[in-house]
Amino acid sequence: MRAARAMPPLGANVRPSEPADGAPARSASKDWLRALELTARLDADPTRTLPIVIDELATRFDSAPALISDRETLSFQGLAERTRRYARWARTEGLGKGDVVALLMPNRPEYMACWLGLTRIGAVVALINTNLRGPSLAHCLAVADAKLIVVDATLEAPLRAAVPPELRTPIWTHGGEGARRVDLALGGFDGGPLETAKPPVTLDDRALLIYTSGTTGLPKAANVSHRRVMSWSYWFAGLTSAAPGDRLYNCLPMYHSVGGVVATGSALVAGGAAVVAERFSAREFWSDISRFDCTMVQYIGELCRYLLAAPPHIKERAHRLRLACGNGLSGDVWPAFQARFSIPRILEFYAATEGAFSLFNVEGRPGAIGRIPPFLAHRFPVAIVRSDAERGAPARGADGFCIACQRGEAGEAIGRLSATGAGRFEGYTDASESEKKILRDVFARGDAWLRTGDMMRQDSQGFFHFVDRIGDTFRWKGENVATTEVAEAIGSFPGVRAVSAYGVAVPGAAGRAGMAALVVVDGFDLARFRAHLSERLPAYARPLFLRLAQELEATETFKTRKQALVDEGFDPGRVADPLFFDDKAKGRYEPLDAAAFAAIAAGDVRF
Repeated sequence: MRAARAMPPLGANVRPSEPADGAPARSASKDWLRALELTARLDADPTRTLPIVIDELATRFDSAPALISDRETLSFQGLAERTRRYARWARTEGLGKGDVVALLMPNRPEYMACWLGLTRIGAVVALINTNLRGPSLAHCLAVADAKLIVVDATLEAPLRAAVPPELRTPIWTHGGEGARRVDLALGGFDGGPLETAKPPVTLDDRALLIYTSGTTGLPKAANVSHRRVMSWSYWFAGLTSAAPGDRLYNCLPMYHSVGGVVATGSALVAGGAAVVAERFSAREFWSDISRFDCTMVQYIGELCRYLLAAPPHIKERAHRLRLACGNGLSGDVWPAFQARFSIPRILEFYAATEGAFSLFNVEGRPGAIGRIPPFLAHRFPVAIVRSDAERGAPARGADGFCIACQRGEAGEAIGRLSATGAGRFEGYTDASESEKKILRDVFARGDAWLRTGDMMRQDSQGFFHFVDRIGDTFRWKGENVATTEVAEAIGSFPGVRAVSAYGVAVPGAAGRAGMAALVVVDGFDLARFRAHLSERLPAYARPLFLRLAQELEATETFKTRKQALVDEGFDPGRVADPLFFDDKAKGRYEPLDAAAFAAIAAGDVRF
């Protein structure tokens, strides 16, 4: 067994690394090589999937904890036995290779045991968002075309309410009072070694369906192969230097790729443990980190922003965290987050469940999402192309090909597709949706690249920076405005607790004007706020309309649901929250009532 990594003592004030331009404070090449070494071994045995790896780990680590929570803890041996019981149960239910099982269960160790066991025999598990209700839930079940549904008893009522009467899919509950209880049924099956599935399950077979968050429409189900599950697990184990002594805290939803595969898988394959919290709680976060003695934490950017906005916690520096790994940590939050909570290293990355490429900020450059070292350029072929904001698509030159952006110029990031390896696109269950993501004849006839839908720019040293989502960027006064940059400028003003920036149509004006919905503290000073924006944003990017909301509705991954805000716009007849508009003549934000709205609609107010 490999020795556990030495950790700083509790409460140690480790100074965050701040690499100078062109001079990283740590050796990034070692991290890359470690990840490459671990993932290079995967093809040696195409039938070695993650459930098989769990069996191997059980032999090595036996009673050592693998998955930990307040609800239950599974050792490596306990996890292996649990997955085998699920596999045997599934076979008696007539499930086999390619059959889909829908899984609805809150975050808990049992969640991973279930999908590992089902995928062991070749079944495909659709990880359903536990927050969905009604038509959205029904849509996800229909997309999955599941042969069987496993649902936690606490979620049975909304499931049955969403299932159409004509759907006769068997439903098994975990817990509850029903006749079909999978937790009771498992007790009748042996947890001993399991023979190889026939036909054998391979890395190229589909393992999971993981859904997009559906911020702008109904969720799409992305196909995730066993190869992808293994690659994610070992790649991140390499980049994070995960070891048997590590415990990774995960409060992200396990029905998404980061919380359900990356966080848990990377800890487990290294012989470490994943601590599973049912949900994120700013109040309990640091208490959990301390009492579970965590050494790593998985984050998304808004989680960090919430923690930074929270009152001081007695445990916020009394921990052994050596690494925070995640995505979406903006440059305005990063330094303060790292310094306040004494986190030695942050590993920011960019990836998408269905994406064909990833970026990793191994050097720890605040605000960047990563860069690709020259020796890996062939493995991660990435380009940034100019975008046509009006069409929401890449612009093309006179020759019909896309136009590559210069350094510092924002455009859509795309990744070149290939039939194998990192450039493979596994697509969605809906072939037409898959085709929409592919961009053809980009730089040469016949080539194919995957659209990310994300605007990025690359700086002079090769670091990529996220700018905005395609569609979130809007055009005003002949200029493209990135809502992410506007939101960052707004969020840096004291008293702003949450913000969502977007564009809205103004009668008689071309393009869309900037608007922002804010959650603010009492006594918020609009005059100082306007001056703050004047110093940080060009005139065309400053929001013309403000909406002071009590709260902003967010997805389970803390992304604001913008569409309703955009639809309601700045009409006081549709918006109960206080509204304001930037009165240029008076040089201040003025209340936007029915009379002011009528004047704007009539074109009497000039912007």
